[in-house]
Amino acid sequence: MSVKHPKVAVLLAAFNGMQWIKEQLDSILNQAAVDVTVFISIDPSVDGTELWCADYAVHHPSVVVLPPAGSFGGASRNFFRLLRDVNFDGYDLVAFADQDDVWHPLKLKRAGEVLTSQAADGYSSNVTAFWDDGRTHLIDKAQPQVAWDFLFEAAGPGCTYVLGKALATKLKLSVAAQWVELQDVSLHDWYCYAFARSNGLKWIIDPVPTMQYRQHQSNQVGANIGVGSLLMRYKTIHDGWWFSQVQLIAVLVGKQRHPFVQRWLLLGRKQLILLSFSAWACRRRFRDKVFFFLICWATAIVGKKTK
Repeated sequence: MSVKHPKVAVLLAAFNGMQWIKEQLDSILNQAAVDVTVFISIDPSVDGTELWCADYAVHHPSVVVLPPAGSFGGASRNFFRLLRDVNFDGYDLVAFADQDDVWHPLKLKRAGEVLTSQAADGYSSNVTAFWDDGRTHLIDKAQPQVAWDFLFEAAGPGCTYVLGKALATKLKLSVAAQWVELQDVSLHDWYCYAFARSNGLKWIIDPVPTMQYRQHQSNQVGANIGVGSLLMRYKTIHDGWWFSQVQLIAVLVGKQRHPFVQRWLLLGRKQLILLSFSAWACRRRFRDKVFFFLICWATAIVGKKTK
């Protein structure tokens, strides 16, 4: 008697991915105890990614390349396109994939089991960052969730996300309904986590790493390690990008009228100081809570760059 495996729709956003995409696709198609279909959306590339993926799909029936849809200009818009255009009927789970990582063989099986055993709607996990020179580093995002972390950070790398059918369906509807506004969201994984939590859905962040997270110069968002990364984070905050994303996501997930959010949403000097005293409820990791407190005060005193 055959065992029924969960059917998983894997959404892969590609752009100039020839250097890594074969290894990634092979690792996805070699997932154990699940039936996988990979849907690839390609941002117009100059390295032959489109032709290579088309040929790969011919020889692998479980790979579907979506028709061209113009230039996205970033992974976030590409993933929103995948969420909008891929039909999830007949699938039990929906997963996100980057083009340059390597998945552990049991990644999707484990995610499905965790979602089922914990009656959860969304899943993400820790990852092992790796570099071409052989270095590795555990990226730990599995600190306990707090009341408002979803408005200020993602649930770890989006390439680890696995969504239950109910969450994926609701998310698809929200993407279609807010398509224009979502074009200004820079990080799809942050929005997806915020959408789930703001709708009262259960999310699990698994402490077990389920994939190798490749680090290279083309990463849109890489491993948050070291002083250089801290300085880069400060720059995005000082430039106004991070706080503008916080405001946008709070509005898009319908939390702008919540009393807690109303106290700081304008992000003026007084609001930032008030927000700083809620740092414990806004970030998961202790180091990030301290940084959050300090950056609220620094921004209140120094201000943000004006555009």
